[in-house]
Formats: sequence, structure tokens, C-alpha cells
Amino acid sequence: MTTVLIGEILSVVLFFGIIGVLLAGFPVAFTLAGTSLIFAAIGWLLGAFDPSFLGGIASRYFGAMTNDVLVAVPLFIFMGVVLEKSGIAEQLLTTMGKLFGPLRGGLGLSVIFVGMLLAAATGIVGATVVTMGLLSLPAMLRAGYDDKLACGVICASGTLGQIIPPSTVLIFMGDIIQGANADAQREMGNYAPEPVSVGQLFAGALLPGMILVGAYMLWVVFVAVTRPRAVPATPMTAEERRDIHRAVAVSLVPPLLLIFAVLGSILGGIATPSESASVGAVGASLLAVLRRRFTLEMLRQVMRSTMEITSMVFVILLGASVFSLIFRTMGGDTLVHGFLESLPGGVLGATFFVMAMMFVLGFILDTFEIIFVVVPITAPALLIMGLDPVWLAIMIGVNLQTSFLTPPFGFSLFYLRGVAPETVTTAAIYRGAIPFVALQVAALAILWFFPEIATWLPEAVYG
Repeated sequence: MTTVLIGEILSVVLFFGIIGVLLAGFPVAFTLAGTSLIFAAIGWLLGAFDPSFLGGIASRYFGAMTNDVLVAVPLFIFMGVVLEKSGIAEQLLTTMGKLFGPLRGGLGLSVIFVGMLLAAATGIVGATVVTMGLLSLPAMLRAGYDDKLACGVICASGTLGQIIPPSTVLIFMGDIIQGANADAQREMGNYAPEPVSVGQLFAGALLPGMILVGAYMLWVVFVAVTRPRAVPATPMTAEERRDIHRAVAVSLVPPLLLIFAVLGSILGGIATPSESASVGAVGASLLAVLRRRFTLEMLRQVMRSTMEITSMVFVILLGASVFSLIFRTMGGDTLVHGFLESLPGGVLGATFFVMAMMFVLGFILDTFEIIFVVVPITAPALLIMGLDPVWLAIMIGVNLQTSFLTPPFGFSLFYLRGVAPETVTTAAIYRGAIPFVALQVAALAILWFFPEIATWLPEAVYG
């Protein structure tokens, strides 16, 4: 048996071994790095791995720490946590509920809208679903909403953080897709490829994200028409009616202006993602100060939450860097490329296989684990086969969003189960999510057959 074949076998066993160890409950970051180093040692003993390649880990770590694009991640997380901890998100939900409450389904529409803003600000599915579950589920149940619909709206809105810009998921995806595209272009003999920026991914995700938000809202309107008792109106009191204009001006307009300023500065080429994230972090803090919600204790909680979330993501990234280096060095990337090319259906068959694999992995792995482990392995092969990198990144985002929403293993369902009252059954949460899963699948099909939805705006903005 040749050393090349031994290396390829070890790389395959490494991939599935890591998934098995993760399922056993071991910490993600240490699993990625530790298991990879064990297989590297085995490969070294069998002559299939040169340990000198491990010298490249330090440069990868340093590159991640000095990456200008990734600097935006903790700043966007800080912005989202400030909006949550300062009560701005709760006040926004209350105001939207009063504004649209007199309409049947109005409270559900408000939850979708606020969930979109909160998801865009944090990009962390678990945090968004838990926050929305604590804030909006009791209000919807008190208003007489059908518990299944209420749970479905919250879970679906929480997963929008995967695709609505500005999103930390898209920032990491942009960095990974940029590297994968550079590898693919070099493989094809192009040593000066056009870069793929985070701004392009933000532009590409904007229309698909708005389509999903619109589809969620249309479903709530459909329920309001066909089953009005499931989404009753919540009329305003006379006092609330008098104060509604002031409440909208104070609670709704400033956060909207903040999100538009952050996203518009990136898409307009005025600022880099890191600069825009800085504006978002400072702007959210100023909003908290103006609302008189900004205290030293709140700042301590915000900084602690930001540190915990950022550390979790970056430690996974560093562990994934070890895995990626060892997997590729042992010939795993060549094996994956050959396997995808041999699948029936050509590039469409290979893309469908990768999407199906990521969908299943979404039941057991977190977003960042998948994009750090699976995307660097499979994306170069798909890009060599001719796929557009922006379209591929958006498809992956919507696909994982669908996975996290799908019963019985969707992560967002588990997050909501953890904060929902005992009167709401697990079956109600599952049943409520099913219509939104159908909308997600429809969105994936639309993107599959009409890729221009994801590629038109980046081309129009960036050329």
C-alpha cells in the first residue's frame, strides 16, 4: 500500500472520526485540533505525513488574529449584545406589537421583523432564538395566539441570523470562500484571481434574506385570513394610541437607522466591514446611553457575553485550522475533489451531494463547526467545477438555516424548548416549524434555479 493511499484513508477516517468524537460530547475546538494531531502522528509513523508541515499552524493562527475582516466579528457581536442587554430589542418588540397589534397576525409580523433585526445584529442562532423566546413567546400566548404558530414564527425568525447581513456567519463565510476561491483559481492556473469580499456576500444575501422574511410574513397573513382565531388582534388602549407616534420615533427609528448605516456603508463602499462594525458598536452604545439604559453593570455583562461568544467562535476556528492543514497534507482535498467529480450529474450532482451532507450535519454540528470544517474541504472542488463563489456561499447559508429549523433535530427547536413554558409541548414546537421549513425549501429551490437572485446585486454594486 502506497503512502499516498494510506494518507487518503487516514484523511477519510479523520473526518468521520471527528464527527464521532463530537457526537460523544467532547469540546469542539479541542476535538478538532486534538483528533487531527493524533491522526497526524499515526500518518507520520506510517510515512504518510511530514511533521514539518505543522510549522504552518503558527502562521495560520497569526493570520487569523491579524485578519482585518475578522476584526469585525467581536464588534458586531458587541453591537447585538448591547441591543439585547440594554432592553432596546425588547422595547422595539413592544412598540412594533402595539403598532401592528390591532391587525390580525400583527404581533406575529412584529416578531418576524424584530427577529430579523436582532438576528442581523448578532448572527448567533441560539442567542437570537432564546432572546426572542423569552421576550415574545409569553406575549403571543397571552394574546391568544396558536402556540404552534407562535413557536414556528420565533424559531424561523431566529435562524435569519444565518443569512441576513450584517451577519457574523457571513463574515467567516466570506473569509473561507475567499481562500477556497483562491485555491481553486490557482489549481486552474489563474494566479491573480478576482477577490471575493465580505461586502459581496452581504450584497448577495440581501435579496434572499428579504425573500425569506417576506415569505414568513405572507404565511402569517395567510393564517390570519384562513384561521383568524389563531392570530387574534390586540387592540391598543386609548393611552397607547396617543403615545404610539412618539414610541415609534424613539424605539423603532434609531435601531433601523443604525442597521441601515452599518449595512449601507459596506454596500456603498464607504467603509470596510471592520469600520462599519465599529460604527455599529459605538452606535448601539450611544442608543443605550440615550435610553438611559447604559450602566457599568450592563457594560460588564455586554463585554463578558461578547468575550464568551467571540472566544467560542475563534477557538473553533483555530482548531479547524489544524484539522484543515492535516487533512489536506494527507491528501484529503485531492480525494474529495476526485469523489465529487465522479458523482453522476456533474457539477449539479456534486453540489446536491454537498448540500445534502451539510443539511444532515446541521442536525449535529453548529454553524461555525460546519463552515470551518466542511466548507474548506468541499468548496475548492465545487468552485473548480465552475460554481459562482457568492452563490455557493448563500446557498450554504440558506441550507444550514433550513437544517437548524427542521424537526426533530433542528438546533433552533431545542433552543426554544429550553425557554418555552411547560404548557407548550415539544410536539407543538415541531408542528409549528414545519410550514417554515417548507418555505425554506422553496427558497432553496428558487435560488437553485435562479442563481441571479444571489449574484445580481454583488455584480451591480461591485462590478
